[in-house]
Amino acid sequence: MIKMPFIVVALVCLLAACAGPQSDAKRDEFVRVDGSQFVLDGKSYRYAGANMWYGAYLGAPGELGDRARLIKELDLLQAKGINNLRVLAASEESELMRAVRPAIVKNKTGDLNQALLEGMDFLLAEMAKRDMKAVLYLNNFWQWSGGMSQYVAWFTGEPVLDPDVTGKWNPFMQNSARFYHMPEAQALYRDVIKKVVTRTNTITGVAYNQDPTIMSWQLANEPRPGSDADGRPFYSHFEKWIDETAGYIKSLAPQQLVSTGNEGAMGTLQDAELFEKSHASDNVDYLTFHMWIKNWSWFDAQNAEASYPSAWETAQDYMQQHMAIAERLNKPIVLEEFGVERDNGVFARNTSTEYRDRFYAQVFDFIELNAREGGPFAGSNFWAWGGFGETDREDYMWQPGDDFFGDPPQEAQGLNSVFSNDESTLRIIKDHAQALQAIE
Repeated sequence: MIKMPFIVVALVCLLAACAGPQSDAKRDEFVRVDGSQFVLDGKSYRYAGANMWYGAYLGAPGELGDRARLIKELDLLQAKGINNLRVLAASEESELMRAVRPAIVKNKTGDLNQALLEGMDFLLAEMAKRDMKAVLYLNNFWQWSGGMSQYVAWFTGEPVLDPDVTGKWNPFMQNSARFYHMPEAQALYRDVIKKVVTRTNTITGVAYNQDPTIMSWQLANEPRPGSDADGRPFYSHFEKWIDETAGYIKSLAPQQLVSTGNEGAMGTLQDAELFEKSHASDNVDYLTFHMWIKNWSWFDAQNAEASYPSAWETAQDYMQQHMAIAERLNKPIVLEEFGVERDNGVFARNTSTEYRDRFYAQVFDFIELNAREGGPFAGSNFWAWGGFGETDREDYMWQPGDDFFGDPPQEAQGLNSVFSNDESTLRIIKDHAQALQAIE
């Protein structure tokens, strides 16, 4: 008679012990923030990542997508140690000349393209099989996916001030920045956010906001307060928008991280103090910054040998500046966009990448050194993965129906893309991924 209660008690204790670790393990599948570090499954999480904005497009069913290519892309990325992808999660139907078509958000009533959402379902399901994490951005300051200017046009009836037509960037940027303080645009934006963040994956049955494959929701791609020349009056709207929108996303997805997608000081009126101030919000879990040595006139691909040394010095200063901000805010930081053209600024496959390789290797060395020293540099996403994409267009400009590249539609296809046959670059990426994983 004494043995039965003992067995029952032992069984209850055993079940309780099993239940505890199972729930803990499930909780640990999500990337967390602990001070200036990412943590996954109780260990430091650092990553070598890529930008693959078109992932949901490849994942779409039928002729719209190319699931066979997507699987090939993911297999190759995994083989090279890439374990984090930054992906577009919302694009807007637009008359902007170079905007990608079709778009995820079909109109100002917030109707969504279900085929592209099914493409995201497929992408996330396949990434989960490969232990990859996703960073999903929900808007765009720039024109290539519709973005903020399209929201403004929907609710004002005014032109989008397309820079690919006018050649004028300051008016376009000022127009995009109106988005931050336009109530109708913000209401639609939040409706889109809610529909995407709370969506249930049709393949896995897991709600997006319960899916540990999604590391972070990102407010937008490269949100800026406005143009460098005239954007300062918009800064207060920008700062408030970051805090409140990040808070809204956290209310929908409390287990996942929130980031801004901002470029750093260069994307915040070239003012590091404003970048730091706008990212001090408790609703922003970690910092992002981008670095474009050619776009920002630090490097000239046509005069590479003469311009590269000073470009690299400036790049190091830029990285140091943002690491210092991360240390003050006690948050991790990620370089989530960086790249450079192929040698002499050509676009075609099978052309040399000497300066790109040098740049990638030096950036990776910088990250690894900071990681070994216990610093806040947690990872990177190079821009961008072109993979198996090909084009036969003489001008290299994308048209609907063409292969997707890492380069968005407003840029020459091949401008900054890393292709599947770029063996020297891929070797550098793989070595970096292995080096990061070896750091305890």
